[in-house]
Amino acid sequence: MSALPVAVDAMGGDNAPEAIVEGARMAAEGGHGVVLVGPPEQLDASGLEVIPARQVVGMEADPGASVRRLKDSSVVRAAEAVRDGRACAMVSAGNTGAAMASALLRCGRIKGVVRPAVACPFPVPGRATPTVVLDVGANSDCTAAWLVQFARMGAVYSRAGFGVAEPRVGLLSIGEEAGKGSALVKDVFALLDDEAWQERAGARFVGNVEGRDLLLDCADVIVTDGFTGNVMLKTAEGVASVIAEEIIRLADSSPEARAGADLFFPALLGLYETFDPDNTGGAVLLGVRGVCTISHGSSSPKAIASAIGVAHGLAAAGIVSQIARAVTG
Repeated sequence: MSALPVAVDAMGGDNAPEAIVEGARMAAEGGHGVVLVGPPEQLDASGLEVIPARQVVGMEADPGASVRRLKDSSVVRAAEAVRDGRACAMVSAGNTGAAMASALLRCGRIKGVVRPAVACPFPVPGRATPTVVLDVGANSDCTAAWLVQFARMGAVYSRAGFGVAEPRVGLLSIGEEAGKGSALVKDVFALLDDEAWQERAGARFVGNVEGRDLLLDCADVIVTDGFTGNVMLKTAEGVASVIAEEIIRLADSSPEARAGADLFFPALLGLYETFDPDNTGGAVLLGVRGVCTISHGSSSPKAIASAIGVAHGLAAAGIVSQIARAVTG
């Protein structure tokens, strides 16, 4: 584990600063080093170190303009802590674009990385490791070369973050056959099908995968453009939320249903834990010279604590150095 703490944007998120500070305290009690970033007088830090920051980037603010204008904002100061060697990683549940812009502008890109990408782990029932999907929002329009680089970075993340020795890389398309998909997907398929690339990346290309394969044991990494990946992410979140709400509603719809729920719900706890977003730690921005974990805006204290743990683990694994070797190899 890295000796340096994780810099946590205490003012980022719908439930900031209370939920963020509580999550940071949970992580600290679990043995992770943490430093909060925000206005000290607004934080009930209770012994946690605080890096002062007097400004806040709002959830609806323009990311690029805000990062350039609000130089004393909590998310910018968190990125600077990573850049200056005061922290091993940063975590923010605030404005996603501002977190990405802060990490990119303050820490810079890894040499050889053309565009950083946001990678999100999706849980797979019955499998210990998730499927890493990237990009899920950083780059709406992509070239074939960018997607191949995303595949390299995704393979590193799968290996460093989840211990997958030889990640299986799939390309998101509208059919499994090699000839299916847009012109971009066909170009990427040809590049990813190169055995030399797979050997250098320590990965194995398994061909096209479809949206229905997301939660199946078909690939360890799924590559797509940021527009499509973000739609997939939001669709999966929406479907999961609706199904959960319907199960709860139906379970309380009659005395018979309630009696059955008392028997059936305990069996669902394991599945709930698998899909509980609080356990994933959020998404990770790959390609910058620092570890940047981006949590959901509505993150609970448990989710923040998980994100801090993920950030520590990736920093300790040296994921930045691993990506640097992968993109130049």
